[in-house]
Amino acid sequence: MQQLHSIIIVKGRVHGVFFRASTKHTADHLGIRGQVKNLPDGTVWIAAEGEAHAMEAFIAWCRQGPPLANVTDITVTAGELQNFEGFKVIH
Repeated sequence: MQQLHSIIIVKGRVHGVFFRASTKHTADHLGIRGQVKNLPDGTVWIAAEGEAHAMEAFIAWCRQGPPLANVTDITVTAGELQNFEGFKVIH
């Protein structure tokens, strides 16, 4: 299976709405590996990698986020595989 790696920047009301925890839960469910963290500018940064069909589903979830979030925009950039083990929330 082809493995894809993406850097995803999520904009909107994404801090203080359990976005990182929900991202980890969704990633674990889909078999996505990587990291998520809040950035000082109010966005959420995600490095994610996994099989193409799982990445499509994960990115689609990122466009909505958890119930309390209000995602206004996301940017997805392809990158080099980092071979992450599991999915981590960076504090």
